Amino acid sequence: MFACAAFSFSAVPSQADANWISTVLNVGVAGYQMVQYNKEFDRLNNTEEGRQDLYQSMKNKQGVNDDPYLNNRLDGIMGNLHNAIAVSDPSINDKPYLYFINPSNDFNAACSLGHVMTVNTGIFDLLKTDDEVAVVLGHEMAHGQKDHVAKGFKKSIPVTLIATAIASNTNTVGTAVTALIADYTEKVHITKPNEWEADNYAFNYMSDSDYNLGACAAVWQRVIDKYSGQKDRMTGDIFSVSDHPSHDERLNNYIKKIKEYSNGIVDVKDSAVYVNDKEFIAPSAYGDMTGKIRAYYVAGNLARACHDNKNITATVENSTVYMGEQPIITPIGTDASPEEIAAKLNSLK
Repeated sequence: MFACAAFSFSAVPSQADANWISTVLNVGVAGYQMVQYNKEFDRLNNTEEGRQDLYQSMKNKQGVNDDPYLNNRLDGIMGNLHNAIAVSDPSINDKPYLYFINPSNDFNAACSLGHVMTVNTGIFDLLKTDDEVAVVLGHEMAHGQKDHVAKGFKKSIPVTLIATAIASNTNTVGTAVTALIADYTEKVHITKPNEWEADNYAFNYMSDSDYNLGACAAVWQRVIDKYSGQKDRMTGDIFSVSDHPSHDERLNNYIKKIKEYSNGIVDVKDSAVYVNDKEFIAPSAYGDMTGKIRAYYVAGNLARACHDNKNITATVENSTVYMGEQPIITPIGTDASPEEIAAKLNSLK
């Protein structure tokens, strides 16, 4: 004989029975909503139709900067990075990045689900070379390649927010979830270990491209120079100070990686480039480059040359110092002559 202990069969349920029934129904609805959310999440992340839907939703939400000069630059950088990433991770060929420039003047970029990227116009204001822009975009693409974004979304978006979005949308679950993820793109939680991993992979991607490795350090020097003491202006994925490495830590990490890449030969201390632990050159400031930033670029050139062959002789051609086919520095401002620089480099090697 079955006992009916859960609730009474009277015409009017008791308050306890009513609460129990409500809880069961709510759990069932929430479970259904999560199933639908997960299906849509997978569609946006892994299908071309879903990626295109999210891409369009993000563009509608953020707006698009159609400036032809900036878009041509972005196309070139993204194409170069795609090819560089494919050297170590050919899966990028199965899911190439969709990207656009939004009108925000803040310094930020963000990768969403499905390898959909948004790039703020402000990136091009602070960073002066394509090499530097490539560092930031390579960092974001590393988040995409290593699945940090999908994991971050699942940790960042509260279940209650998912339920509210689905319940309040009068169209479809897909529309609700797409809009929710488009809104949450720049708020997704990426952990500090993920940030370090993305920084390190960005350096690897740069090393598999023709970009200057010193640009990795130059980016963070520009950030430090412009935003030091202005944490209230630091927003978005790049500047989430609560769970990101500090700017100084990121700068020093990239200097260390330059030295490692050069087989321990090249280093930067203060504003000077060192070769085999001896000062080589402290480049002069010129144009939009401080002496420190020029030092990083010189170190990046030297690191490539020393990575491939430690015994190449420095030569001068058309006022530029070379090691093999690798240009090292074209003296400007108060720099020494190219002949003097080449002679000193050869003496230090």
